[in-house]
Amino acid sequence: MRVLFVVPEQPRTTGNWVTALRHQQGLVSLGHEVRLIATDGSVACLERQVTEFAPDLVHLLHAYRAGLPWLGCRQRSVIPSVLSMTGTDLNHGLDSAEQGPQIRVVLEQVGAIIIQNQLTVESFAAAHPGLAARLYHVAPGVSLGSDPYPLRQRHALPASSILFLLPAGIRPVKANLELLQLFDLVAEAAPFCQLLFCGSILDQGYGQRFLAALQARPWAHYLGEIPASAMAAVFREVDVVLNHSVSEGLPNALLEAAALGRPILARDIPGNRAAFIPDLNGLLYDSSESFVRQALALVRNSALRQRLVLPLQKLRTSVDEALQLEKVYQGLAMGLPRDSSSCEIVTRMPGADNYPA
Repeated sequence: MRVLFVVPEQPRTTGNWVTALRHQQGLVSLGHEVRLIATDGSVACLERQVTEFAPDLVHLLHAYRAGLPWLGCRQRSVIPSVLSMTGTDLNHGLDSAEQGPQIRVVLEQVGAIIIQNQLTVESFAAAHPGLAARLYHVAPGVSLGSDPYPLRQRHALPASSILFLLPAGIRPVKANLELLQLFDLVAEAAPFCQLLFCGSILDQGYGQRFLAALQARPWAHYLGEIPASAMAAVFREVDVVLNHSVSEGLPNALLEAAALGRPILARDIPGNRAAFIPDLNGLLYDSSESFVRQALALVRNSALRQRLVLPLQKLRTSVDEALQLEKVYQGLAMGLPRDSSSCEIVTRMPGADNYPA
């Protein structure tokens, strides 16, 4: 099958692109021909690329930024389409006065809707019962890169320092600046800690404020953009992986950290809650006080950190994920009826009892 992925024009280290590249890797392993294209919203450009590749199916990875230009394409009426809902779509776009109505049109037009967070699948199905017959849960795989990245050596970070890392694009929804300010209390109580940030600056105004605040904090460092293929090496050298986002779909960084057995400290939101098993792979916090308390517990209690260093025994791979996508694609291509009483294809892999759904 020839599958065309339409992804928003963004740095390739963003979650949308990490997911798209993982899908491509898995589907190519199964013998499919896959092309990824970036869209800036131009209908004419998208039509031209669809004509050039002649796909059997189009997979949209973002309801608003990829789905909206697809609505304007004349090929929409003859090529089946699948939509993966992102965290931005689910947590912001649907409720937006500007984006919401257009996203709902996209949802009505596509042949299948994929959500990778099981908790969100359930809430979305309850809120949109008319879409349940086309709603699928595709459990995420993990693809760990193998590129080296000597983190401590490259950035002159002492071996004795406890390193906290927030891997996320710099923009308000990721709350990078707010985490930096909150960490003042941790750094004051434990001066041997260092806080690291990596990711693209996606909001220039917010990014400037973040970089300015960073200058006054010698214990905090912005590492810039690190290739996704090197992130596994980075995770292996840090002590705690953080997520302070206001909302998430299902963060790839936490899935990878859990797969590697790196302790996680994350804000208690549905996107994070589904990415790892609390108290097994990491800890959740629901307030500033809870964050500081648990961060200091991780700093001061090496036994606690060691207890959370538990790599997953059964890793769901990009091929496992692609097998689920393949079922969605094949059913759509053949026009098979869907049992609307279920919105799952695979909840868990056999033997993967310690893997979050």
